[in-house]
Amino acid sequence: MAAADRAAIEGGTPGEALMERAGAAVADAVCARFRPQPAAVLCGPGNNGGDGYVVARLLKQRGWPVEVRALAEPATADARAAAARWDGDVRPLDGEAPAGLIIDALFGAGLARPLDGVAAAVAQRVARPEKVVAVDTPSGLPGDTGDPKGPVFHAALTVTFHARKPAHVLEPGRSLCGEVVVADIGLGETASRLVENGPDLWLERFPWPTAASHKHERGRLIVVSGGAWSTGAARLAARAGLRIGAGLVTVLSPTEALASNAAHLEAVMLRPFETDLELEQAAADVDAAVIGPAAGVDESTLLNVLALARTGAALVLDADAITVFRDDPEELFSVLDRDDVLTPHPGEFERLFPGLLKGAPERITAARAAAQKAGAVVLLKGADTVIAAPDGRAAVNVNGSPWLATAGSGDVLAGFIGGLVSQGMESFEAACAGAWIHAEAAELFGPGLISEDLPGLAPGVLRRLYDER
Repeated sequence: MAAADRAAIEGGTPGEALMERAGAAVADAVCARFRPQPAAVLCGPGNNGGDGYVVARLLKQRGWPVEVRALAEPATADARAAAARWDGDVRPLDGEAPAGLIIDALFGAGLARPLDGVAAAVAQRVARPEKVVAVDTPSGLPGDTGDPKGPVFHAALTVTFHARKPAHVLEPGRSLCGEVVVADIGLGETASRLVENGPDLWLERFPWPTAASHKHERGRLIVVSGGAWSTGAARLAARAGLRIGAGLVTVLSPTEALASNAAHLEAVMLRPFETDLELEQAAADVDAAVIGPAAGVDESTLLNVLALARTGAALVLDADAITVFRDDPEELFSVLDRDDVLTPHPGEFERLFPGLLKGAPERITAARAAAQKAGAVVLLKGADTVIAAPDGRAAVNVNGSPWLATAGSGDVLAGFIGGLVSQGMESFEAACAGAWIHAEAAELFGPGLISEDLPGLAPGVLRRLYDER
C-alpha cells in the first residue's frame, strides 16, 4: 500500500485527492447499509483521521447528524487540509464510547503498536460492534498480521482501499473486521506475490474438457486406501477427484480392504496391492496420487509415500502421510518436488515444521517458509486457509465455511486437489481452486453438511464457474 500510494502521488495524483476518494468510498458504504442516524466520527492524528474528516463532511452534506471526536490535532498536511474543510464542531475524544453509529478513523492498517490511553478506553467500552464502521482496519488491528496485541475495535463494516490487507483475511482480524468492502481509489496495479484466493486467480487455466476429450486425457488419479477398518476416507477422496473432473480414478487397496472398498465403489475403480513395490508399479502411469487419508501412521505408509515419490505422479499428501514423517521430516522433503502438495492442519504442520507456525508473525509467513523448506506447495488449513508455493507465491482463502468443521472434509479437499492436478493444472493453482470450490460447496449446503455431501455439491459450483469462464 505504501508503494501504491507513492506511485499514485508521484504520477500526479495529490494526496488530498486520494483522501477525498477514500472518504467518499466510506460515506457511500455507510449510506448503502445504514439509515441516517446520529453518527460520531472518531479521528486520529494521521491520514486515517484525515479520511474521517472527509467522511464527516460528506455525511453531513447528505443530511446525517454528525459530530467529530478527535484524539489529537491533525499531524499531516493532507489530514490538516481535510480537517479545515470540516465545518462542524470538533470535540476531544474523552474515553467514553459515543452513542449511535461510530465511524472509527483513529488508526489504519499501518499501526504497529497496541492502542493505549483514551483510544484503548473507547475500544473497550464500545458495546455494540454492529454500530461500528472502521476506516481501513479497526483501530488496534495491525494490518500486516491481523493479530492485535491490546484493545481493539470490533466493526460490523470495514472499508479498505485498493486491496485487502492480511488483517482482513487472517484470524482473529478477519472476524474483527465484519463485512469488508474494498474501494478503488485510483491507485492502479501494484505487483504482489500475495493474493486473495478466488476464480480470478485460476479460472483462466481451469482444465475444462473439449468436445474431443476422452477419459484418459482428463487425468488418471489414484488414491491409496487404508486398512480394512479404515477405508472410507480414501473413498471420499476418490469420489471428490472424480467429481472435480479426473477421467479415471482408482483406489489402490491393501488386499484385506478389498471387500470393504468393492462394496462401496462404482465409477471409481479398484486395484489391490500388497507391498510398496507393487504400489510403485501400479502408480507408474498415473498423473497424480493422493495418500494419507486414514492410511495409518506406520512404516507401510512411510514406505508407500517413498514408493509413490519414485514415480512420475504428482503427490497430494494429507493426514497420516504427513504425520508419519514427524521424526524425520527431511526424509520427506528430500523426495518432494514443486508439483507435490502438502495439506496439513495446524497440528500436522507442527509435526513437519516444529516451531515454525508459533514463531512466525502470522500464517502467511509460516506457510511460505514451509513451502520453501519442503520444496512443495503447502496448504495450511484453517478458517483462513493459506496456500503457498516454493517460489514465494501465496494466497489466502476468504470464503471459508463453518460447515466444513466435520469429519472427512479434509479428505474431500485432498481429492479435489488431486483431481485437478491429474488434469494438468499447475499444483499451486490446483490447491487454490480446490480450497475455494471446497468452501463454496459447503456453503451451498449449509447446516447439516457431512463430508459425504461435498463431492455431490461440486457440480453446482463447477457449473457456475463454467458459465463465468
